[in-house]
Amino acid sequence: MPRLKVLPHAELCPQGAQFEARPGVSICNALLEHGVDIEHACEKSCACTTCHVILREGFQSLEPAEEKEEDLLDKAWGLEANSRLSCQALVADQDLIIEIPKYTINYEREGGGNK
Repeated sequence: MPRLKVLPHAELCPQGAQFEARPGVSICNALLEHGVDIEHACEKSCACTTCHVILREGFQSLEPAEEKEEDLLDKAWGLEANSRLSCQALVADQDLIIEIPKYTINYEREGGGNK
């Protein structure tokens, strides 16, 4: 099984994390299953950018992002060429090194969501 290495993040996993994940599981679900409480304000429905991650290694092993994901990524804080929404990116057959950006845009938590 592929190994996922999460780089240290001050709030979510200060020491970083490493674990194996089943191919076909979303990166978001793999993180959550292994105690990395990444935000997912839209409940993993590809409607926000709170689960944005940057793949430092293994990006090319993932299936390409669909247009809806690409459109949302354009709004993500700290967007890079190897950024993905972790709720949409499925683990493939290669190891991944994942960076969770320092900031996220969460309109719901910040009081800007529709009521």
